[in-house]
Amino acid sequence: MLGGLKNISKIPELQKRILFTFLMLIVYRIGAHVTTPGIDTAALAAFFAQAKGSLLGLFDMFAGGALSNLSVFALGIMPYISASIILQLLTVAIPHLEKLSKEGDAGRRKITQYTRYGTVILSVIQGFGIAIGLENMAGPTGVSIVIEPGWAFRMMTVITLTAGTAFIMWIGEQITEKGIGNGISLIIFAGIVCGAPTAIFSTFSLMSAGEMGIFAIIFLIVMMVAVVGVIVFVESGQRRIPVQYAKRIVGRKMYGGQTTHLPLKVNTAGVIPPIFASSIIMFPATIANFIPHPWMKSIADALVPGRVGYELLYVAFIVFFCYFYTAVTFNPVDVADNMKKYGGYVPGIRPGKKTADYIDDVLTRLTFSGAIYVSAVCVLPSILISYFNVPFYFGGTALLIVVGVALDTAGQIETHLLTRQYEGFMKKGRIAARRR
Repeated sequence: MLGGLKNISKIPELQKRILFTFLMLIVYRIGAHVTTPGIDTAALAAFFAQAKGSLLGLFDMFAGGALSNLSVFALGIMPYISASIILQLLTVAIPHLEKLSKEGDAGRRKITQYTRYGTVILSVIQGFGIAIGLENMAGPTGVSIVIEPGWAFRMMTVITLTAGTAFIMWIGEQITEKGIGNGISLIIFAGIVCGAPTAIFSTFSLMSAGEMGIFAIIFLIVMMVAVVGVIVFVESGQRRIPVQYAKRIVGRKMYGGQTTHLPLKVNTAGVIPPIFASSIIMFPATIANFIPHPWMKSIADALVPGRVGYELLYVAFIVFFCYFYTAVTFNPVDVADNMKKYGGYVPGIRPGKKTADYIDDVLTRLTFSGAIYVSAVCVLPSILISYFNVPFYFGGTALLIVVGVALDTAGQIETHLLTRQYEGFMKKGRIAARRR
């Protein structure tokens, strides 16, 4: 890996991409500390100190701490993710959107434009709900969080939070286009990682105060290392379907005749299912937290991490999005048709529809295993850790996102290195650079 890091200095374009990514993430972190006008920050901080481990704590984790001080980025990137989910679901149901999705780059740009409009609409709705809720909230001492309630505060909050989410969306798109990796995932990754020092300090403070024993700390560390090891092992796991290419004679040359394989990942959807599932649960639950009504309060109390209702709903959404996202990104019929077009076939399986059915069957069983793995990683550690009263940062969802995004980003850098004939991160042998 150290050799791969040295090779980065040999590629100016890769250096620029990495530097651009870091600069955009720095801008994001600066904005997370710019407070929305009209807020008593001391009362707000005292309120969120009581919300640690709740759904608001989870939302604050994804927002990188921006919600706890109600910064201009308080809504985070979740409205964009929610809009993306809605558009992907509508693509299956609405023929016009389905047609756009098959029109290549032009169609995808149009869908992206619709997603941006949806992000703004959802941000306005969530921003207005948060503004109304803040006016009815107070800190532990009874001090109102809002200094001067009224329509001026509500409109200012809606405009500020909506503009902040739109700016984060732009940052994510710029990182994806000009930086390294998926910009949206890296923004969530940066928000979680920035909360690590505070979470570690809080954990040791609990140990110093006698609220946590040394054995609990050791158990927590061992469990985290074990979960990280499982994530790395499974994320790199593949089910390889053997593919044989028949020999073809074109003119005086013979092509094909080789044996290769079709790699299918155990977790094809990556970190998308837990992010999507959290976003779906957060949208109504966040509004319920800010509306002082007994019925809404019961919903907010039920949707608390560690509660049976929340965990069951979370697992159901994870399983659904594992299958849904895999179906959207991987089409067995297209893969089978391309194999048949170039003379490839799976040994023992007839080309065409039989091959597509076989790949689909393998992918279905593989996705089920991946969904169980993602659910276990996201839910079981959170349930266990809730009994030790440690910061929510140590939950399985955060670990899965951090490790998954780190692996994806390392893979992106690896791809840039290998395409330029340089040694990658995980290679021991040296690939000679192309001489000019």
